[in-house]
Amino acid sequence: MIERHITFNVHPDRVAEFERFFAVEYAPAMARSAGFVSVGLLREADQASRYQVVLRFHDSVSAAAWRTSPVHEALQPALTALYSDNEIQAYEVVG
Repeated sequence: MIERHITFNVHPDRVAEFERFFAVEYAPAMARSAGFVSVGLLREADQASRYQVVLRFHDSVSAAAWRTSPVHEALQPALTALYSDNEIQAYEVVG
């Protein structure tokens, strides 16, 4: 199983829009992707405009298929407009 942690530094004036976009558009689209297991959104306790998306796919092939899918690519411009930068870390779930 593959788990990815994506940290987003969201523009402070767009946090509500980011949360709405994630709940209404991004997460539901990802949930329909083959190999999808789960996704969650966390907001940092000490920095309200910093978020962590934690997502799981059955394998790296499924995760890559989501990232390169037309659906994901169509969502990217709207998502990118909401944050200043992001960082992605991938993990292999071992336990």
